[in-house]
Amino acid sequence: MAAKAPSCISLFSVLVLILLALTSFGSQSFTVHGLSIREATIYDLQLAFKQNQLTSRQLVQFYLQEIRRLNPVLNGVIEVNPDALYQADKADYQRKAKAPGYYSGLHGIPVLLKDNIGTRDKLNTTAGSFALLGSVLPREASVVTKLRSAGAIILGKASLSEWAQFRSLTAPPGSSPRGGQGKNPYVLSASPCGSSSGPAISVAANLVAVSLGTETDGSILCPASFNSVVGIKPTVGLTSRAGVIPVTPRQDTIGPICRTVMDAVYVLDAIVGYDYKDQATKEASKYIPRGGYKQFLGAYGLKGKRLGIVRNPFFTSGSGSLQIQAFEQHFQTLRQGGAVLVDHLEIANIDTILNFNSSGEAIASLAEFKLAINSYLKDLVVSPVRSLADIIAFNLNFSDVEMIKEFGQDIFLAAQATNGIGNNEKAALLNLAKLTKDGFEKLMTYNRLDALVTPGADVAPVLAIGGFPGISVPAGYDNKGVPFGITFGGLKGSEPKLIQIAYGFEQATKIRKPPTFLP
Repeated sequence: MAAKAPSCISLFSVLVLILLALTSFGSQSFTVHGLSIREATIYDLQLAFKQNQLTSRQLVQFYLQEIRRLNPVLNGVIEVNPDALYQADKADYQRKAKAPGYYSGLHGIPVLLKDNIGTRDKLNTTAGSFALLGSVLPREASVVTKLRSAGAIILGKASLSEWAQFRSLTAPPGSSPRGGQGKNPYVLSASPCGSSSGPAISVAANLVAVSLGTETDGSILCPASFNSVVGIKPTVGLTSRAGVIPVTPRQDTIGPICRTVMDAVYVLDAIVGYDYKDQATKEASKYIPRGGYKQFLGAYGLKGKRLGIVRNPFFTSGSGSLQIQAFEQHFQTLRQGGAVLVDHLEIANIDTILNFNSSGEAIASLAEFKLAINSYLKDLVVSPVRSLADIIAFNLNFSDVEMIKEFGQDIFLAAQATNGIGNNEKAALLNLAKLTKDGFEKLMTYNRLDALVTPGADVAPVLAIGGFPGISVPAGYDNKGVPFGITFGGLKGSEPKLIQIAYGFEQATKIRKPPTFLP
């Protein structure tokens, strides 16, 4: 998932674009009435709105300017919303008129959506594929409806690994036919990871302050780690998946990617909740605390928290000495904040859990994907394709633009060969449940842990197969300048504790810095 992305344009072109991007930093104005918009948080922006130092129109214009300037290098955005300025003017009018909701945390704030999150507007929803260009959803994604209700401005669609990295085993992370190869804004030759590459790239590079990503297995946590931003992977069902192009409903979840824990929590508060169009939200809605999640952004969130450390396989010398040293320092910081670290723990059958094939995740996911994508496509009002078989045929007919010769579509072909949930799939699902019960759940309950602490997104499969939440926070930079994160993972519904821990760590370390755009 973190493989090095191949170059998609000439080295000379890249260097020219980098030079243009870097030299223009000094000449660009990033302030409005003394406010620096770059790196501004939601709180900063709302305060500027309140004090009449900034309008939503000015904010959208700034982001559109940055997208025009940097997106040719980064490929973080697939398309911008032609109605974004209209929405900004509407937000400014509501604020001036003191209309209901104008004080909402997200009111007048632009948001980028990963291009598998559906909208009913002038934007496309394609998962990065030309096969879905021009398709029309019967209704927009429920999380988008919630964002609009909170007053957010839909700025556009962010790029991604095509089909959320579920078409081909060899396609590079962050690459899609529509979006091109996404670039890591810290080190352009490094991987941006995927599949929510565009949301992480765009937030990191200040093309927007707020984005939404999706995760099936690592697709929020990994890009957040590689791009030095904060990503929240919620408990499956805490946020509705209705109107989102699926991989497997058993593992799919929608979550925020922002520059700070506080911003991500503001977004989480706006998008959680029951949705009759997604039955998983009925069960998960019981986890939502009265008063929302912002109340857990406290100064002493680490105090008394029991944090587990599984050294093998997560903290070994193979991860690189610089990272190991950084995490040893982080462990000390956590202790100083009042956390109790329970070290040298083990997760039963961890090697099997981390193996996509051995665990049964592959067998189950392939069959579930075919069922879910066929259902999604059938429900579209307009679409060039109506089934997984149609997508496979489209890719063969337009093999040049879909880069079939380069990367193939082996995952699609394997999924198409499945025939529902048969005996093999049922056995795989039972094995996943057993691995979860005997592994992560037993570790957490037996040791009375509030969270497991792991580097980067290495723990993603553990959290994925059980539907568990996780939060990735910036943790450092390697000797080449590539970022890495720290993930706090917990049992279902443990978001309040994870937020306390993540916020406590972030405030104690404040590691994130703006991107460097190194070659």
